[in-house]
Amino acid sequence: MKQNSTLKKLSEILNISISTVSRALKDHPDISAETKRRVNELAQTLEYEPNSYAVQLRTNESNVLGVLVPVINNFFYDSYIAAVEEMARPLGYSVLIMQSGDDRNIEHENLRLFKKQRVTGLFVALTTGTTQSDIDSFLKLKELSIPVIFFDLVPEFAHCNKVCLDDESAARLAAEAIIKKNKKNILALFGHPNLSITKRRSETFKKVFDQLSPKTNIDFQYVVSSQHAKEVVEQKLKSKKKPDTIFCMGDLILIGTMEAIHESNLKIPEDIGVISISNGFIPTLYKPKITYVETSGYKLGKAAFSRMLSCLQNRESIEEICIESVLVKGNSL
Repeated sequence: MKQNSTLKKLSEILNISISTVSRALKDHPDISAETKRRVNELAQTLEYEPNSYAVQLRTNESNVLGVLVPVINNFFYDSYIAAVEEMARPLGYSVLIMQSGDDRNIEHENLRLFKKQRVTGLFVALTTGTTQSDIDSFLKLKELSIPVIFFDLVPEFAHCNKVCLDDESAARLAAEAIIKKNKKNILALFGHPNLSITKRRSETFKKVFDQLSPKTNIDFQYVVSSQHAKEVVEQKLKSKKKPDTIFCMGDLILIGTMEAIHESNLKIPEDIGVISISNGFIPTLYKPKITYVETSGYKLGKAAFSRMLSCLQNRESIEEICIESVLVKGNSL
């Protein structure tokens, strides 16, 4: 049956006032047990549900949490969202998901829509083009008592709630794994150079080699898509001094890299080694399985939701949380 029942309809059928129906549904102590029974039985029969939007207008709050990501069709964000929804549902929260397409203008429009929907809290992974003024717009949600948790792609400078992966640890573990295999000619593929995550990982990666293996040749390249990664790898594999190992900063880069390697008919690890930072799923699709440093979107989502609950209880609190990385050995080095 379609939901078309209203408080007025319930009151007309039962021949009682709308206010009595409303209070009976809310289990008000002034309403008799018999009246509550009659109202609730009819409401159930007619599949009556409260108008959630009207409740939001009255209370200026909702049970909806917003999640804003650059893209949804990404294993990392997919697992992050799954974790948030898994923890939100038992507590009565629903989750509204929007994607920016890595476009700051769409990001700004999505923020407007989240405000219009009166979300009670917002999780945000920023675009590569997000500016300080854009970030200020998110921070102004505090004036509406809406806590914001930045995750994964976070502001470098703002004093705000952030839940991140330990990017320095991830880069260090990957660099140390390469050094232990005595590799000497590394192609290191990183993401968009404007991202704080790229800066942290590339700086730490270089630092580890400078300290532990300064004579190793490292070719730093920055790519913005799996196709771009494929093109760069294809070019490098044709050079006179081709790499003996390729480091991939993330899953999309790994996908493009593996496509180029397979099309070049190279064997892993005999002809070339591969190591990646990954959410954990993509490396298991290849044979041999790729050695990777786990940066789990699922674990990040769990931590971010716990942080959100703390913020909802104490809207003044500010904290930055980092999730530890783990090296998972395959047979690709």
